[in-house]
Amino acid sequence: MLITAELLLQYQRCHRRAFLDLYGNKQELDPPNDFQLKLQQDRLAHQKIVLSEQTYHKPEYPHKDWQAGAQATLTLMRQGVERIYKGVLITEVNENYFPNYQSPVPITILSFPDLLVKQPGNSIFGNWCYIPVQIELGKRPKQEYKISAAFHAQVLTVTQGVKPPAAWLILRERKPYFVSLENWLPQMQTIFQECSQTLQQSETPEVFISRQKCNLCHWYSSCYGIAKSQEHLSLLPGVTPSRYSYLQQVNINTVASLANANFADLEPVFGKEITEQLLRQSQANLNNQIIFNSNLAINLPTSDIELYFDIESQPEIDFAYLLGVLLVDKKAQTEKFYPLLAEDFSEEAATWQQFLNLVWDYPQAPIFHFCDYEVSMVKELAKRYQTPTHLWKPLLNRLVDVHEKVTQAVTLPTESYSLKAIARWLGFNWRNPSATGSQAICWYDEWLKTGDRTFLEKIVTYNEDDCLATHIVKNWLSKTLEKSPL
Repeated sequence: MLITAELLLQYQRCHRRAFLDLYGNKQELDPPNDFQLKLQQDRLAHQKIVLSEQTYHKPEYPHKDWQAGAQATLTLMRQGVERIYKGVLITEVNENYFPNYQSPVPITILSFPDLLVKQPGNSIFGNWCYIPVQIELGKRPKQEYKISAAFHAQVLTVTQGVKPPAAWLILRERKPYFVSLENWLPQMQTIFQECSQTLQQSETPEVFISRQKCNLCHWYSSCYGIAKSQEHLSLLPGVTPSRYSYLQQVNINTVASLANANFADLEPVFGKEITEQLLRQSQANLNNQIIFNSNLAINLPTSDIELYFDIESQPEIDFAYLLGVLLVDKKAQTEKFYPLLAEDFSEEAATWQQFLNLVWDYPQAPIFHFCDYEVSMVKELAKRYQTPTHLWKPLLNRLVDVHEKVTQAVTLPTESYSLKAIARWLGFNWRNPSATGSQAICWYDEWLKTGDRTFLEKIVTYNEDDCLATHIVKNWLSKTLEKSPL
């Protein structure tokens, strides 16, 4: 069995993905989408920038001939070169380097550290040794990055005969982050042991749909199809992995069994609020019906003029390039969409000012949005451009989060409470079915690279549809609350 840092990283994200990456039918893989390709390109570009600041050697060997790559890397290490880019390290797993190691099959570890950097010290090569350095695109040192760094350090220990004094991460800001091997090697060894045991099982780990983790996985369609056919509990909003684990322990494995569960049995574990939520959600999905949550008064402001607001941005640089506003005049029965677009970062301030001018032309109009991103960006843009308090702070009282109102008021027979899930359940369809926030990020990147305005037009259409969808959901909620029996 061959285990790499990438396989170990995916195991930390999802046991099933690691298993499928090793044994799965590759014909079931989803093709990479534009956002996945962008992430790959961005990581390579980040590596290129980091590497441009230093000299290095790269081992030469035939494609995927890892033994030859390991020999070429070893030759460079013996020569004592300062930096090695994309070296290859191979070792067999044994109890000397993995405490409590037990496996009926031999395991080979293949390591590709981004950089091996020479340091003073004693090793089999002489009075020097190497430390591993990983170049990652993230903004913060995630656990999975540290585990990968420790993995490379473990293989390097075998290769050079001495444990490296440290490992390092270089993140997006290009500042080195120290990884304590004293802390992270034991954790890596535990995860490695669990991973190797999982990969030696005959059964594929159970499917579990966790959208935040699953959306970028190339096995998503396959896993979702299985979960859908099983009516898997992970498709219910609110069923997290830890909650699912407990539900399994008490033999609650279906939507029906959860819908009919005894409140008193679950309340001591989940608490009153979560238990009520889980029971309502399972009952709503089982019976395909709306459930009113409580007698809590839900206030939706009304006005002859209503504004619907949605932002498109490049989150990695906090650049809000499109502030879309749909103006609904209920008296005149008209709708007009305002795409306030920054064609590059230099225009963001002007776009922000246009937004302020528009919303203050209608000082009594509520500003509806979906989720809290728009609120945080209003605060951020006000701070960035030193906007006078009287021009932005009153807007916070006018901003109305439709998502919050929906989840407070009703439980819906849907798989999530995203704008797309709710609006599509109500019959609304986006003009471009494949359009998403991630896809819009890719389109804007393409606009900057090519100058092709077709990409901007796609983003504007998508943003307008988001505003229209928010309008539809808000109107539906208003009518539904009027019929509420509470």
